[in-house]
Amino acid sequence: MTRLLPDRFVQMLLTVLVLAWFFPLSGEALATARNVIFAGVFLLFFFHGLRLPRGEVVRAAKAWRLQGAMLGFCYLAMPLLGWGLTKMADSAMPAALLAGVIYLSILPSTVQSAVSYASIARGNVAASVVAAALSNLSGIFITPALVAFLIGAAGGGGLGSDVVVKIATMLLLPFILGQIAQKWMSNWAAEQKKLIGFFDRTVILLAVFIAFAGAVGSGALEQLSGEVLIALILMIAIMLIFGFGGAMLLGGVLRFDRADRISLLFTGAHKSVAMGAPMAAIIFGSEAGLVILPAIIYHMAQLILSAPLANYLARKADH
Repeated sequence: MTRLLPDRFVQMLLTVLVLAWFFPLSGEALATARNVIFAGVFLLFFFHGLRLPRGEVVRAAKAWRLQGAMLGFCYLAMPLLGWGLTKMADSAMPAALLAGVIYLSILPSTVQSAVSYASIARGNVAASVVAAALSNLSGIFITPALVAFLIGAAGGGGLGSDVVVKIATMLLLPFILGQIAQKWMSNWAAEQKKLIGFFDRTVILLAVFIAFAGAVGSGALEQLSGEVLIALILMIAIMLIFGFGGAMLLGGVLRFDRADRISLLFTGAHKSVAMGAPMAAIIFGSEAGLVILPAIIYHMAQLILSAPLANYLARKADH
């Protein structure tokens, strides 16, 4: 298992999915669990705001070509691909899974894994750190907006007013409060880095568990026939090929040096379930289980692919 899935977080995700299958939630238990995760998400985004130095955003603006390419690929090219794939599979998959494919395509990049693999591959680590941070910061605003535009429009309308209020109070408000609190709490956050990191992972795993346990309890997962799963895996495979190949190709077209192309490769192609799962719990409610499934599969696949790819690029750099 360790050789096949070397990333511990991927192993934890799989464990959570198995537990959700055997311990479904419904009724009052599900409602209570969602209230708990809402509180956790509020604190999660508060810590995001607390830990992201405003100076990083300023530095990101100086490397505008690389950051612009990353944002364009992450929030324009990938969403267009996701939208196009769902149009081709419109009659072959449940609506929640189609929404999940689009949702996957509009998620921000990962932070830790994108930077780690860029470092292994001899990429521009500093640029990767700023790009990943900027992607996640932008995602707090851009992802819900794209949900309303792409998924809401496909469903015949935009986001409901109650969802807009949830996004503002559960995502934007705590992030802004965290930014304000940096003046007093930044030293504490630095000292408690491991504890906050543990809290982050716990909230993410709880969000995934509650979403899937609710889907199992409601019978929503019964829509996942063999044909649907094959179609979903094929769509995700296309997105992976486009994500990694397209990001590297874009870096070449823009004539970035090798280190910047590698940074664009990993920050552009990676998608964050760490941001996706908590957001889905707020935005999609009872449908979050199916909606987040494509992002989880993509996330696990990107990590499995990134390890050998980063090592290959490192060997090429050494020769």
